[in-house]
Amino acid sequence: MTPVLRVAEHFERTDTGRQRKGNEDAYFARSPLFVVADGMGGAQAGEVASGTAVEVFQDGLPDGSEPVESRLRSLVLEANARINALAQSDEALAGMGTTVTAAYVGEDELAIAHVGDSRMYRLRGGSLERLTDDHTLVEELVRQGKLTPEEADHHPQRSIITRALGPEPGVEPDSFTWPGRDGDVYLICSDGLTGMVGESQVAEILTEAGSLPAAGRALVDAANAAGGRDNITVVLFRLEEVGTGDIAADDHDTSEHAVLRPASTAAAAAPAVAERPQRTEGVARREPRPPRRESAPKRRRRRVPAGVVATVVVLAIAALGAYFASQTVYFVGASDDGFVTVYRGMPYDLPAGLHLYGVNYESGVPADTLSAAQRRTVSVHKLRAKDDAQDLVRQLETGTLAGP
Repeated sequence: MTPVLRVAEHFERTDTGRQRKGNEDAYFARSPLFVVADGMGGAQAGEVASGTAVEVFQDGLPDGSEPVESRLRSLVLEANARINALAQSDEALAGMGTTVTAAYVGEDELAIAHVGDSRMYRLRGGSLERLTDDHTLVEELVRQGKLTPEEADHHPQRSIITRALGPEPGVEPDSFTWPGRDGDVYLICSDGLTGMVGESQVAEILTEAGSLPAAGRALVDAANAAGGRDNITVVLFRLEEVGTGDIAADDHDTSEHAVLRPASTAAAAAPAVAERPQRTEGVARREPRPPRRESAPKRRRRRVPAGVVATVVVLAIAALGAYFASQTVYFVGASDDGFVTVYRGMPYDLPAGLHLYGVNYESGVPADTLSAAQRRTVSVHKLRAKDDAQDLVRQLETGTLAGP
């Protein structure tokens, strides 16, 4: 019998990290298909983008006579179209995007499709090899010989992505097909791992761990021990050769491994994706309660003086006018996580924890890496037009802004 490849085992884990409030990573793991997505955008937009991306892979590869690699690319393009359409239809999601790295295990080879700076590695014979290229500004500079890999690891613009799903109607994925071997171990991960743990340490953990679960947990722990500045997601799987008559269902392919996003963040993202089609089979709907009957006698209503009513109406109209006026201006500041952010509204906090502003776009530029002049530009909270505020952040992202 001709031997073929199958996934012998796999392990997945995602972690919020130590400095983020929410988890914008998502993954899908159902043999023979594995996907990691790392979302970006203000408020909950990053979660929506990464969750939308992995949802596209739920039904597996589309049928057809085209090679596996081509069909995998088509799913990535479909994910880009869905995310871009959502961003165009809802201003709160404008500018959102996500990375995606997807792998499909065939009978004797592995197909990969990739956009962004999530990564895929192969451990073969004790040697770790990266199979994907980062679509980032510093990686482009490394390829051009303007930065060394060591300089890129500590560059202040290392998180600026040059290619992602969602921001544009079209995107060009990288795709490859690699021959697989018995015993190969593959790692797909978000940059929350690789930004904190060097490749040599990743290789050491993978080779010394006694099992995939032990390796996966050790990788997440190492990223957190190094600071855990970002969300951390790892997907690991190992290949084995079997005879064609010995192929059976993957023992680890259960529904709990096909995770779209962390359970802790799925509920929070629900309002932003409510307009997407949802599965309703088996959902118990709560019946409306019958109105209560009043048993107590009705009390006579007191009349409010007309002058008081008029005053309340005027104040309400003034408050609404101020609110709507605040939604036409923008300012640049730093988020609670310390990243340069575009806010929509007025930079004022009201009693009871109310704000006159909301996040429009959160960049990947840490505020503490800016020069003193650049920090003053961010800290003054000058009111700006939307395009002006976004252009200012783009200049900070590309390092072209010298000062105020």
